[in-house]
Amino acid sequence: MLKMNGDRIPVLNMYCGNQPVLICQKVVPKINEPDDQPTTETSNCTDNDDDADADDHVDANALQAELGPQPLTIMKARQFLSWYTLSQNANVSSVDNNPALHPLWVRCDMSDPAGTTWFGAETVCMGNRVSGVKLYSVTCKGSTVDKGSLITLDKLKQEHKKRHHPTSMAIKGSARFNLFGSTVVENTIIESQSSVTVDFKWSHVESILETPPLSSIATLNIKVASMNMRSPMYEMYRELEFLQSLANGLRTGETEWVEPLESMSAVNLTTAFLEELQDTAKTLQEKAAKTADITKPKTETDIFNSFLERGDLDFVEQLWDRMRKSVTSYQDIGDCLKLVTEALRYGDIKPWIHRDSSSSLSKLILQSYHQQIDHVSLTGVTPVQMLLEMGLDKMRKDYINYLIGKELTTLNHLCYYLSTEVDLQEQVIRLRKLHHLLEIIEICTTFLCLPYDRLFLLTQSCLQHYKTHPYDEEHEFKLQIKPALISHFYQKEQPVLWGAEVSSGHGSREVRTSVQLSDRPLVDHVIFETDYPNETVNGDSETLAFFSTMVCCSLVSFA
Repeated sequence: MLKMNGDRIPVLNMYCGNQPVLICQKVVPKINEPDDQPTTETSNCTDNDDDADADDHVDANALQAELGPQPLTIMKARQFLSWYTLSQNANVSSVDNNPALHPLWVRCDMSDPAGTTWFGAETVCMGNRVSGVKLYSVTCKGSTVDKGSLITLDKLKQEHKKRHHPTSMAIKGSARFNLFGSTVVENTIIESQSSVTVDFKWSHVESILETPPLSSIATLNIKVASMNMRSPMYEMYRELEFLQSLANGLRTGETEWVEPLESMSAVNLTTAFLEELQDTAKTLQEKAAKTADITKPKTETDIFNSFLERGDLDFVEQLWDRMRKSVTSYQDIGDCLKLVTEALRYGDIKPWIHRDSSSSLSKLILQSYHQQIDHVSLTGVTPVQMLLEMGLDKMRKDYINYLIGKELTTLNHLCYYLSTEVDLQEQVIRLRKLHHLLEIIEICTTFLCLPYDRLFLLTQSCLQHYKTHPYDEEHEFKLQIKPALISHFYQKEQPVLWGAEVSSGHGSREVRTSVQLSDRPLVDHVIFETDYPNETVNGDSETLAFFSTMVCCSLVSFA
């Protein structure tokens, strides 16, 4: 018996949402523990005795993961529902005044003629008293491309009337479309770590698989991974990864150095940079041209040319840009910073920096303007901390440049993300959150072409979310939009999920009968017999095959 949120199981999501539910499923039998005698049922026989012995001791948790959740027989599932119902009946004196239990859902093995995959039970309360239960059954069919074999709306209404005697019924539609994510190449699904789907809800359904009307309520579900090499943000992601490796090194004492992006060594690059600053014979125009060459980031795509590109990189930011592309050891960092601090101490350079720079090196530069530089011992972790501060300073300004420049937020709303009062590790975490936000905005801007008001709302939502939640690339950010904004994406496409729901009654006594058509099974504990393999049925074919799932509900009142 497991307790989890209902939205973690697709077929239960529309009935349970994110409320806690109890899931009943068969325990996977553990294979032999080290002290057990081996049996032929749990071991793989081989010619090698050692290999056979190793197979006997496969971890039971690994077996559980491999087999997945296991169903109960129909009879056993009915028994559990009966116990649940009796335990909630106030007329049974032994359970009088007991609090209502969470909904119970039992996995079934489809062994009955209807093909039942789930049984469910949920209490109905009047005040604090349980007055009855709703009993659910979920039946499933394998995939088919024959639209004529799918249930009609009239048959769905008849199924509802079999269990209820409504004076009036309402019928609602829902659909989900994939806008961005996994693709199919030569009948093979290539999974993407990023996805954008859209959910539609509407009333007055007229036919099965109808296209959602423009009057629907549409909600985008946006999940973005930050490692897409095709993204205009990828170079920025690599910069952030280097920053993260420095932070990890400070935390663990070990740093994974990546292949340098520059052929020249870090020390030579730094030396050349300092010599350029010292060369007073250059004209201002030549210096400006060189600065433009220095500060222009090397990108692999021209998309979003203005994205995070700044022409006002100060001395510390330009130094960071050189060092992150060339350092391969702690020694490199220390040697480069030693060259810079000596040049400052002897007055060889008078570099300019941004007024709000907060790194240790920036403070030394400010002191050099008055010929009073504190002694800095470039030993131990000090050089790494200084370099990490330089990167944090630079990347924060990059993100501010975009978000403020596009008028998507204000500095006041960014205070949490820009704070230097927290330790360096926390500063890196908050910077990653900002980067993830920009990855989301980039997809919605370049791919979906959403208007400013939607981007502004999405930005505020993401900023608010990450103030109280940990960094999570699996989190789906939601944004309500008008269907007309994305009509060209979905109106000629097939949905990955389509549903119709007939309902009657009100409040806690509302009952529903629904059907869902999906491109993949909504149940993960049974194997469906079908002529269309899941991997290829929805490949290059223009005709999409659907798995059919029906949920029926009965209301039982306690006398």
